[in-house]
Amino acid sequence: MKNYDPADEMLAGFTSRDGTIEFYNRINALLQPGFKVLDLGAGRGAWYYTEKAEFKRILRNMKGKVREYIGADVDTAVLSNPTTDRNVLIIDGLLPLGDGEVDVVICDWVLEHIVDVASFRREVARVLKPGGIFCARTPHSFSYVSLAARVIGNSSHVKWLRWVQPNRGAQDVFPTAYQCNTLRAVSRNFDGWKNYTYLYTAVPSYYFGRKPVFHLMNVMHRLAPRALTGSLFIFLRKP
Repeated sequence: MKNYDPADEMLAGFTSRDGTIEFYNRINALLQPGFKVLDLGAGRGAWYYTEKAEFKRILRNMKGKVREYIGADVDTAVLSNPTTDRNVLIIDGLLPLGDGEVDVVICDWVLEHIVDVASFRREVARVLKPGGIFCARTPHSFSYVSLAARVIGNSSHVKWLRWVQPNRGAQDVFPTAYQCNTLRAVSRNFDGWKNYTYLYTAVPSYYFGRKPVFHLMNVMHRLAPRALTGSLFIFLRKP
């Protein structure tokens, strides 16, 4: 049986509450041609292989929009990432980039995996120029997805995600920590930065590939508190 995808029923292949479009529209609005942009936690560039909607691919593609688009990750898979101009490895938590080298840091579905947030923030602050912008998308700590992940445990994530999110590859599943995943935690960890963070509730991503479950979850997404169903869209300007 084919897995259900609500985007297949919409013109241009994306839903009316698409979090990727919300997040990357805002990033694109901030870009300038002379910028250097860092994709922190770029991995293998999974979206390049899985994204079907051309409009979303254009939004996510930074090549040609900025002076240089750099991918960085602790995983050597980043070295073959086809979406970037240059790829680098993070070793011992350190980026092989100069102080104040980049204008924008993008961190998409990565912050939930960071254990040592203080060290992470220091390295982000080091490579960002004064006035540079940190952009992150991450689940809220109290969302049902985050709560379920804690109950299941990291050792069982691959098995359970294969069931509830059938289109996701095992190579794109990583341990979670949720150390900076509330509005208060973001403000505390990035004290002194101009904070434009907000909660955003997209359509459900976890619905077992089944249409009835999607519609049931969609009703919950519309009615439940945003902390239970939403993600943090983090936009911070370095002093």
